[in-house]
Amino acid sequence: MFAKTEAFSGFAVDDLQRAREFYGETLGIEVTEEAQVGLLTLHLGGDRPTLIYEKPDLEPANYTILNFPVDDIDEAVDGLTSRGVQFERYEGFEQDEKGVARGEGPNIAWFTDPAGNILSVLQEK
Repeated sequence: MFAKTEAFSGFAVDDLQRAREFYGETLGIEVTEEAQVGLLTLHLGGDRPTLIYEKPDLEPANYTILNFPVDDIDEAVDGLTSRGVQFERYEGFEQDEKGVARGEGPNIAWFTDPAGNILSVLQEK
């Protein structure tokens, strides 16, 4: 029934302006805004738009909502750190001084957006 639909995902933030600045300026993603309806659209690679909407009483997700594959995780982490992004540390994962977990799966590092939603950069080995 839905096999050929062009589905898209979305998530909530508590402040659209802060989200626009973070995703557009800090992460460098193309962001468009539909101000009259209070929506942002992230234009991600692969032509997969992602909707962002405001929810003032937001409780951020306690899982990763967006993963950004990169060719060089150290370069990505260093670049984000230079833009003020802080990387998270989680129990159960051995993470190096940069916050990168290097183990059996992909090399991965987690960070949050201004609303507290969890994002990651990851590099396949």
